[in-house]
Amino acid sequence: MIPAAQPRTSPVRHLGPNWYASVMGTAIVGSAGVALPAPANGPRAVFAAFWVLSLLLLVALLAARAVHWVRHRDQARAHLLDPAMAPFHACLAMALLSVGGGALTAGRDLIGIRAAVALDTVLYTAGTAAGLGAAVAVPYLMAVRHRVEPGQASPVWLLPLVAPMVSAALGPSLVPHLPPGQPRETLLLACLALFGVSLLAVLLMLPLVFARLITAGPLPLALTPTLFLVLGPLGQSATATGAIADAAPGVVPAPYDGGLAVFAVLYGVPVMGFALLWLALATAHVVRARRHGMGFALTWWAFTFPVGTCVTGAAALARHTRLAAYEALAVGLYVVLVAAWLAAARGTVRGLLSGELLAGPRPASVVLASGTARTTSGAVR
Repeated sequence: MIPAAQPRTSPVRHLGPNWYASVMGTAIVGSAGVALPAPANGPRAVFAAFWVLSLLLLVALLAARAVHWVRHRDQARAHLLDPAMAPFHACLAMALLSVGGGALTAGRDLIGIRAAVALDTVLYTAGTAAGLGAAVAVPYLMAVRHRVEPGQASPVWLLPLVAPMVSAALGPSLVPHLPPGQPRETLLLACLALFGVSLLAVLLMLPLVFARLITAGPLPLALTPTLFLVLGPLGQSATATGAIADAAPGVVPAPYDGGLAVFAVLYGVPVMGFALLWLALATAHVVRARRHGMGFALTWWAFTFPVGTCVTGAAALARHTRLAAYEALAVGLYVVLVAAWLAAARGTVRGLLSGELLAGPRPASVVLASGTARTTSGAVR
């Protein structure tokens, strides 16, 4: 007897919010490149090309996700109620912010300053609103709808809490384009408030992630790359303090403008030190996971955006300290970022061409038979 043909699955049915990480990872290649100390920031046309690619990816994913919500609301609701997938909804906010911020850095020469400001204003407003919404909604869902245990703590839980920090880091670039006086000061202090919102929330969550890692052992192979997500709030917060200090003169009264410059160094130096420690720890876990058979997963995009924030954080410290060591650190981390982007992009293209990344999670029987499975976060194990 010939078995009945299986119904063809829509290509967007299992398209989750984690796909926005590819937009973030692509946009940061251009933005971080522009932030590099001269002359390392030379090929601006290449950086602009990465920004254009991130813009195209954002438009495509916004359209695909809109179709997903219209045609597959059951799956969209399942993503919200899945504690492994819900935190990725913050990636939409960070994708909007990354592309908007990139318009004023990598894309400005290509589209003009007026268009760049207009685009960034729209995307920054939408991204900040979405980020604050995710920072409240996702922890709320985790508390009242999700059922999670301490042993399930994951760096993915940090995603909704990092989104306001991205707003804090990118908002100061819009300050000079506002009318002088209270509009500029209000936005700059709002960025400082967003810095506090994210930092304090991350300080509450990060101990859970670290404790789980120490007491419960290494993460599952497919989730090991998410250890790099811890670098996000570290590098982005150092970037934010530097950007706020850069925009402060003439915007906030003395002595606060000088105090913000001092704070950028006193905060950024120890935080970047911890970021390098965590980078070494996360790299060691990834090397171990590769030796144990870790294959490509969408979680590989965690290698990109968080490392990019460390590039911009090191570049900010280089500006404020004038130390060649931070200039070299920024360049070295940028090389790591480009290599990570190439690896993640290559794996994503191959997964799309094979159809593996858009397929639904495999049944439990297949998992038992083959020892591999695709998780809700897009991982192939």
